[in-house]
Amino acid sequence: MVKSTSTRRKRASMELVDAKQAVDLATAQSYSENVFLFVPNLIGYTRVIMAGLSLYYMSYHPIYCTLLYGVSCLLDAVDGQAARALGQTSKFGAVLDMVTDRCTTSCLLCYLSSAYPPYAVWFQALIALDFSSHYMHMYSSLVTGSTSHKLVTSDVSRILWLYYNDSRTLFFVCAGNELFFVCLYLMRWTTTPISPALLGHLTYPQLMAYLTAPIFLLKNIINVVQLWKASKILVGVDLAERAAARNALKQLSDTDEKVTRKS
Repeated sequence: MVKSTSTRRKRASMELVDAKQAVDLATAQSYSENVFLFVPNLIGYTRVIMAGLSLYYMSYHPIYCTLLYGVSCLLDAVDGQAARALGQTSKFGAVLDMVTDRCTTSCLLCYLSSAYPPYAVWFQALIALDFSSHYMHMYSSLVTGSTSHKLVTSDVSRILWLYYNDSRTLFFVCAGNELFFVCLYLMRWTTTPISPALLGHLTYPQLMAYLTAPIFLLKNIINVVQLWKASKILVGVDLAERAAARNALKQLSDTDEKVTRKS
C-alpha cells in the first residue's frame, strides 16, 4: 500500500541522460530552441546583472543600490510566469533562479555584517541556514524523483506545501524577507524621522523593518522546517537503499546456498 501511494506521488521522469551526451546536446542546440536564450532565462541574466550593479553601488549610493536590488528581486516573480506562459520551463532556469536568489541575499547579508559588527555572527548564521536548507531541499527532491523542488505534498510537510503551493504566498514571504534586509541596509543611511510628534525619532526604514520583521521570522522558520524535512527524506532514502542492499545480499546468499545443496 505504501509503495503504490509513493508511486502515485511521483511524476513521470525522463530517461537519464549521460553527462557527455548532455554537453553535446547543449553545444549543438539550434537557435529556435536554445535553452540559454529562453525568455525567462534572459530575465534571469538581467536579474544577475542588476544584482551585481546593486552590489557595486551598495557602499556609497543607497538610492541606486536599493532600486537595482529591488527590481532584481521583483523580476523573480516575472520569470516563472513567463516560463509557464511561453512553455519555456527548464531545469537550468529553475537552478539559475535559485542560485541568483541565494547569492543576492547572501551578498546583502555580508554587507550588513560589516555595517552591524555586533550582529555579524547572526547574519552569517542566516547565510548558512539559507544555503543549507535550499541545497538539501533541492537534493532531496532530485533523489526522490521530483520534477521540481516546489512540488511538496501536504503529507510531507503542510508548512512547506502552503509555502510553495500558492505563488502569492511564496512571493509575499520572499518579498517581505528581502524588504526587511533592505530596510536594515537603509537604516545606515537614513536619519530623518518620519514625524517626531507622532513616532518619535523613528525613520521610514526603521518603521518598515518593524513591520516586515514577522515575515522575516516566518521565512527563517520555513528554512528550518525545510532543512529538517530534507534531512529526514535523505535519511529515509539511505535507510531504504541499505535495506534493499541487505535484501539483495540475502537473496544472493540464499541462491548460492540452494546451488550448493543441489550440487
